[in-house]
Amino acid sequence: MTDINREAATLISFPQAIATTQSLIIQIEVEKLSESEIEKAVSSLIQNQQGARGFFVAYLTSELPLVDNPSPGIINALKSFPDVVSELLVKNLAMSTAMTITHQRNNDRENAQSSEQVSRRNANLIKQLNLDLITEELNKLNTTITTGEGSYQEFLQKWGYDAEQKEMIGKAIAQLSNRE
Repeated sequence: MTDINREAATLISFPQAIATTQSLIIQIEVEKLSESEIEKAVSSLIQNQQGARGFFVAYLTSELPLVDNPSPGIINALKSFPDVVSELLVKNLAMSTAMTITHQRNNDRENAQSSEQVSRRNANLIKQLNLDLITEELNKLNTTITTGEGSYQEFLQKWGYDAEQKEMIGKAIAQLSNRE
C-alpha cells in the first residue's frame, strides 16, 4: 500500500484531499506508480463528496501536464464512484466555463487561461468516462439553463451566473453532446 493509500484510507476532508492529490500527482510523475496503485489511491480519495471535490480541485488545476491525459487507473477509479463524480464534473464544467468569462471581463488573462484549462481538462474527463449518469446530469443542467427551471436552478442562482455565462455553459454542454 502506498503512502497515498494509507493517508486516504479513511474518509478524507476537502483540504486533506487537495494535499493528498497533489502528492499523488507528484508520485505518479516521479515514481511511475502502477495503474493499480493509481486506481487504489484515487478510489480511496473520492469515496466521499469532500474527498472527490478536493481531488478535482488539485487534479484539474495541476501544473503538471500528465493530468491532460488521465491514465487508465484514474479513469477506472472515477468510474467506480459515478454518483459522486458525475454531479461534480458537471458542476465543475459550468463553474470553470463561467469563470473564464468573468476573468475575461476583468482583463485577467492569466486566470482566464487557467479556467479554460480546467474546463478543457474537465470536458476531457467527461468524454473519457462516458457515463450515462454524467449525460443525465448534463441534460438536467442544460434544461435548467434553457427553461429557467429544474434541478440545477439553485446551483445557478447561488453562483449568480448571467445570461452570457449560461449561454457559454450551454455551448460547452452541446460540444460534449455533439449537438453543436
